[in-house]
Amino acid sequence: MHRQRPAQRPTLIVPLVLWIFCYINSVHGALPTTQKCDEALASPLLHTAFTSSSVFSSGYAPGYAKLNRRGGAGGWSPLDSDHYQWVQVDLGSRKQVSAIATQGRYSSSDWTTQYRLLYSDTGRNWKPYHQDGNIWAFTGNSNSESAVRHELQQGIVARFLRLIPVAWSEEGRIGLRIEVYGCSYWADVTNFDGQGVISYRFKVKKMKIIKDVIALRFKTSESEGVILHGEGQQGDYITLELRKAKLLLQINLGSNQYGSILGHTSVTTGSLLDDNHWHSVVIERYRRNVNFTLDGHTQHFRTNGEFDHLDLDYELSFGGMPYSGKPVGGGRKNFKGCMESINYNGDNITDLARRKKLDTSSFRNLSFTCVETHTFPVFFNATSFLQLPGRANHNTVSVGFQFRTWNPDGLLLFSNLDDGTLEISLEEGKITVHINVTTAAKNYRADLLSGSSLSDGQWHAVRLVAKENFVLLTVDGEEMSAVRSTSPLSITTGGTYHLGGYFLQTLFPPSQRSFQGCMQVILVDDQPADLHAVEKGTVGAFENISLDMCAIIDRCMPNHCEHGGRCKQTWDRFSCNCDGTGYSGATCHTSIHEPSCEAYKHLGRSSDTYWIDPDGSGPLGPFKVNCNMTEDKVWTTVMNNLPPRISITGSSRDRRTILQVNYSTSMDQVTAITTSAEHCEQQIIYGCRMSRLLNTPDGTPYTWWVGRGSEKHFYWGGSGPGIQKCACGMDKNCTDPKYDCNCDADAKQWREDSGLLTYKEHLPVSQVVVGDTNRPGSEAKLSVGPLRCHGDNNYWNAASFTTPSSYLHFATFQGETSADISFYFKTSAPYGVFLENLGNTDFIRLELKTPTVVSFSFDVGNGPVELTVHSATPLNDDQWHRVMAERNIKEAVLQVDQTYRTSRLAPAQGHTRLELFSQLYVGAAGGQRGFLGCIRALRMNGITLNLEERAKVTPGVMSGCQGHCTSFGVYCRNGGKCVERYNGYLCDCTTTAFNGPFCTKDVGGFFEAGTLVKYNFMPEAVQGASKDTKALTQQLMPNDVNLTTEEVTFSFSTSRAPAVLMYVSSKTQDYLAVVLRNNGSLQVRYNLGGLREPFAIDVDQRNLANGQPHSINMSRHNRSISIQLDHYPPVNYKLPDASDIQFDLVKTLFLGKVYETGPIDPVLIEQYNSPGFIGCLSRVQFNRVAPLKSALRKAAEVQADSHPASTSPVSYQGKLVQSNCGASPLTIPPMSAAPNPWPLDNTDAETPLNEERVIPDGVNRDSAIIGGIIAVVIFTILCTLVFLIRYMFRHKGTYHTNEAKGSGESAAESADTAIIGTDNPETIDESKKEWFI
Repeated sequence: MHRQRPAQRPTLIVPLVLWIFCYINSVHGALPTTQKCDEALASPLLHTAFTSSSVFSSGYAPGYAKLNRRGGAGGWSPLDSDHYQWVQVDLGSRKQVSAIATQGRYSSSDWTTQYRLLYSDTGRNWKPYHQDGNIWAFTGNSNSESAVRHELQQGIVARFLRLIPVAWSEEGRIGLRIEVYGCSYWADVTNFDGQGVISYRFKVKKMKIIKDVIALRFKTSESEGVILHGEGQQGDYITLELRKAKLLLQINLGSNQYGSILGHTSVTTGSLLDDNHWHSVVIERYRRNVNFTLDGHTQHFRTNGEFDHLDLDYELSFGGMPYSGKPVGGGRKNFKGCMESINYNGDNITDLARRKKLDTSSFRNLSFTCVETHTFPVFFNATSFLQLPGRANHNTVSVGFQFRTWNPDGLLLFSNLDDGTLEISLEEGKITVHINVTTAAKNYRADLLSGSSLSDGQWHAVRLVAKENFVLLTVDGEEMSAVRSTSPLSITTGGTYHLGGYFLQTLFPPSQRSFQGCMQVILVDDQPADLHAVEKGTVGAFENISLDMCAIIDRCMPNHCEHGGRCKQTWDRFSCNCDGTGYSGATCHTSIHEPSCEAYKHLGRSSDTYWIDPDGSGPLGPFKVNCNMTEDKVWTTVMNNLPPRISITGSSRDRRTILQVNYSTSMDQVTAITTSAEHCEQQIIYGCRMSRLLNTPDGTPYTWWVGRGSEKHFYWGGSGPGIQKCACGMDKNCTDPKYDCNCDADAKQWREDSGLLTYKEHLPVSQVVVGDTNRPGSEAKLSVGPLRCHGDNNYWNAASFTTPSSYLHFATFQGETSADISFYFKTSAPYGVFLENLGNTDFIRLELKTPTVVSFSFDVGNGPVELTVHSATPLNDDQWHRVMAERNIKEAVLQVDQTYRTSRLAPAQGHTRLELFSQLYVGAAGGQRGFLGCIRALRMNGITLNLEERAKVTPGVMSGCQGHCTSFGVYCRNGGKCVERYNGYLCDCTTTAFNGPFCTKDVGGFFEAGTLVKYNFMPEAVQGASKDTKALTQQLMPNDVNLTTEEVTFSFSTSRAPAVLMYVSSKTQDYLAVVLRNNGSLQVRYNLGGLREPFAIDVDQRNLANGQPHSINMSRHNRSISIQLDHYPPVNYKLPDASDIQFDLVKTLFLGKVYETGPIDPVLIEQYNSPGFIGCLSRVQFNRVAPLKSALRKAAEVQADSHPASTSPVSYQGKLVQSNCGASPLTIPPMSAAPNPWPLDNTDAETPLNEERVIPDGVNRDSAIIGGIIAVVIFTILCTLVFLIRYMFRHKGTYHTNEAKGSGESAAESADTAIIGTDNPETIDESKKEWFI
């Protein structure tokens, strides 16, 4: 074979790699051939090449079982039609088999409907054909004439084939004719005896190899052994070895200066490779990229370290290590078994060894034929047993065997002794032995326990010797595992041993009844069991076992548990532990996190730190970000580790300082955010003193930054790509106009260039390279802010389907073993197909079948499956609904709106791969009932389909979708109005007393003594007012100032009484007032005319001036008044019949204090208005007006010096500070906990009109008198105590209060602190005058 050394022809590296890869994979070790591998292999054979388990008669011999032949009785039929029959073909030599076909027996009622295929090189040690992770059962025939052909997904190489009928014609018996298709196969084979090694010497002493292609096939019955090894003096090495019957590849291309361990890379693949069957290995390396393929399953990985070349010295050895090598050193076994088709970078190693071109001196007897090592495994299922004879009436039991299994429990051996029982079982992965002996005098029992974790699929050896007063149990031949018992026993054997199961009744039944797994090397009475005689039926007995075959399957290899899920298996199933992965489902496929902050907002969440997973079930893992939900945007923030204003000195153009900016997530995860975001920004600040930044637009910059993809960028914050300027250069306001950056002026004073980087395709900043801080006095300070993005184009990517025949088409959906689909839809149509993708017979479809039923149907080759979810309410309500569907090899799941869910387990046997070939159709396809409506955020296996882009060029489909408020408007609280946007919605809180993204954030303020807020309902002309001002002043126009209905809501907290909380005046005598009386109780006063005195309602007699938040909700309609205080039930009141019901000419609303020039209640002014309310008011709303919110906005404008409109209806006096200290009333004891002499029921009772206090129901007059007497007594006692305390603590004209020290002085600086710092909020602070009332 022509050689090409990589050092000689570097330009041919990639073509050479591809050529060798195709070559190896196409022939599987055979000689090159251009012909199609589809020859008929069985028909040309002699009759003697066909054998069978039995023959019905001479005319039914297996030699007649050739496809389309009519000789004899027209095919093969066995003597008995049961599950122990088989027909076998000897192809004469090893062949490559690609397909198999079957027919029934000619012109009969005999055919086979299902069968399994076994293959072997020697006619022994059979291996079942596997497909889709199972021992495959092929579909056979339904009549005697039609031929059914199956292409083998995994091509096999074998000499002997055996077909085992599993099911057959109900009308007749087993009948079979067969044909095998394939081609010739030949390969160089080398037998390794565990001692010899083939050394492949390089032409030069040291090789620097940038690419490798290593291919070989091996088979062995050993679980340990080095297959190839090479190393170099610089620490490089490559080793391929078997370890615990798995294939381990270790490679080190060299390490950096921190230590050799950093370059070490270790990858494991495969399992159960000690089955003495051929396995194919291909290793392809180009620089640090490696493809590691075993039996068609490829792992892609990238080696650790920083280097690309594999530096090897002298040689590469196959079959072992000629001396101790790295990384583990000596003590490892050489390979024992056979290898064929060994190729290294185009050289046939076996051919070179045969021609003595390589060093094989370490072999005692080098053989180029495979020396078979024969064991006779027995395969057990849950209904199997193997009965073997032994010596009877003997005083010693001596048995041994090897077993392998995945089940932690099972019966390995059971024997009825002459006077007891013997049991060897596997319990929780440990070997247990129970011996029971019954004599006339006493029962004796011996129990032994040894080993651990023996259900790992590996072969384990068990040896048991039991005789009089002595039992010895040994596991895996280790002395450490030997367990002895000296219990008083007298053993007399019964002569029969059951292995793998015991189903008969006995006095001492075994703790386990069956075993699923394999056994071999069975010893009974120190003699090997004659399993050939058992197979012929001359010795022992058996049921439902497979002889000369171990059909164990590792269901965790390859691992179907995704995203780091941990696979756990038993004999016939596997499960995934998804704890801590961030994913859920049977295979850990579906992310449990939302894809973005935008999605969390639309679940009604507030600002916080959240886990997001932008690609869902894709390869990117979930990560934490900060989500800031503002009124109109949702900001996603990713922090970095660069300290602010980090100082930089000593850098120059020749020796630049590189500052690495690392983020709390990987670069791929950050890229997922920026890709889907509408806008991203990142602030970058360069503070400088004699440190130039960009110098000139045409010169080489001193400093630059590196963004996504390691690309350098020479523009600074505030500028854009391709413009080598800073923000001041763009705005033409740099300190030195000759330069485009402040720092480029090279001033001795501190200067700064800062701005936002907004070109999101370049973000985030990953490095900043600084190059001008090495001169005396030169210094720079750098800050890189967090990455901030808003919007999620994927979440709002939508299309509207306007005609039943309209659809969008995309590339074929690739979801062979696992597929997930999620999207939102809204429609008013009763049905429609959401999406569909077809294959030959396979398909996948999601549709709305009826207004309340969503269907998920698919076929992976086992027949159509349909899952349906029934909704309790119609889904065609023109609101958004979410559909999530998943299908994997374990189950299928359909979920609608997080509420309705259904699932179905996948069949234990059968096809698992979804094979599609047509385009993916979204909306309708192939005559299906088309979908009318909107589909949004369609994501399939973590990839969001761009519906909007495709809709732009598709008739009948429009980009985007309106009507988000029908679904999300419910999140706008407290009267907020939902406003439609192209990408989503926002809550307009203009007419509410709240702010925030959902109008749930309290807006409140702190009032000092004398602070008041005034809102005019009938302002002068508002021309020239701002948009917000117009929106506010238009809430109550003149035609609305005569009111019969008021809605009043606010919360407050204070420690001072009396006070005016709210006062609404008019141009007449009418008014509404909410006040705190001298004792802290709450009173509502109405004066609407018709009464001699204002109508007063004492809402609660308790002291509410206790420093705690309280809320009041009040409404009036005509005469009916409803008032709710805090969390107590609302109480209803009624205006007297003599009262007017119209609030005439509403003029002004006051908060905190009244400053009115028109008619006003003198009692209210004298008793409650001075010194004014001191405390907090929050979420104040009067009908559709939020006066406090308007005042705070105006105060913010004044503070920002933005010249608020002078015609605004709202004004304030004093200092008004925004604070939420009056919000969120605390949970306080129920009403019954505080004595209340005025029960609040029977609200229709007559009330005296001249009373200041309103009693809402009829009160027992005797109780009132008694209560009054008690109140007078208590009041007298309290007054006496007050005078005594006053006298005892009098000082020079001063007095004590219960305010926190300094609260008075600091009130102007921190109003919140003054209130929160009160030592006892329950105490009423009174003025000096009030001590002498």
